[in-house]
Amino acid sequence: MNLTAMNQTDDCQEYSCPERSVSFSVYVILYVAAAAVALLTVCGNLLVIISVSHFKQLHTPANILILSLAASDLLVGVFVMPIYLSWLIESCWISGQVMCSVFKLANFQATSVSVHTVALIALDRFLALHSPFVYSEKISPTVICIATLINWLFSLIYNFTILFINGNFTVICPGECVSTIDAVSSLIDLLIVFLMPCTLIIILYTRVFVIVRKHVTAIRALQVHNSKESSKNRVSDKSERKAAILLGILVFTFLLCLLPYYICSLVVPYNAELFYVRDVTVIFFLLNSTINPIIYALFYPWFQKSLKLIFSYKVFNEGSSLMNVQ
Repeated sequence: MNLTAMNQTDDCQEYSCPERSVSFSVYVILYVAAAAVALLTVCGNLLVIISVSHFKQLHTPANILILSLAASDLLVGVFVMPIYLSWLIESCWISGQVMCSVFKLANFQATSVSVHTVALIALDRFLALHSPFVYSEKISPTVICIATLINWLFSLIYNFTILFINGNFTVICPGECVSTIDAVSSLIDLLIVFLMPCTLIIILYTRVFVIVRKHVTAIRALQVHNSKESSKNRVSDKSERKAAILLGILVFTFLLCLLPYYICSLVVPYNAELFYVRDVTVIFFLLNSTINPIIYALFYPWFQKSLKLIFSYKVFNEGSSLMNVQ
């Protein structure tokens, strides 16, 4: 054991779990609420995964990225959210060393995959609107599947390295689960997982909405033409604009949940009073995984139709994967 680990062990001896400060009834209500949120997150994202995976009509580049985002949200619902909410309720880590390592890796993995997937969604919509002909020829479901696989593998290798190999380790104090990451690794992580992808997301979606506005202006100027070909182009453009706007809602909600956490994390080292505020921002960050399926249910007709087919058990019929859900 090196000197750093010994010092941290000595610090651990000074820590003890606080006594429960709420009544038993409040304690039970908190656990029921936490379980309900985690269950809603898991079920909602499972329905998205089943829908996109089962119906072949939904095997489009944009939907494959949504599938990837749902998978990372499912990871949050299964491994991150229940453990973190339990940690908050108990004000003490009670899950042991193995679960601490699993929790940290799942948390880092879900975060990086989600951020990079949202960046890929922004890039996908930008290319679809900016270069529609190149997009239709070059961007296929296979290409997006490869990009998604690379994203997951890169994130797994990167997060495993930064947590367990690059001189970092997890310290288990009584009631604590702390990862020690050096200053250089923290800076690299901030750039790769937050600053670079979020900057790209904001720039691309700003461009997307500029393009959408130009398309709307151009279509209004062409309304005097009533030829069949013009009508087809208008329908196609309208579909792309609608997809961009709907995914824009998804991206905006994601940033709204993500930014407070990272901003607070940057400020906390210089203002300890904000430490507990960061816990609140983490909750909002995790709740994004719960909100995403709700957004699909409210704004995506294909998801609404898929839900009807799933809950009516029609997905078990022969040839159900070829059903029209658009």
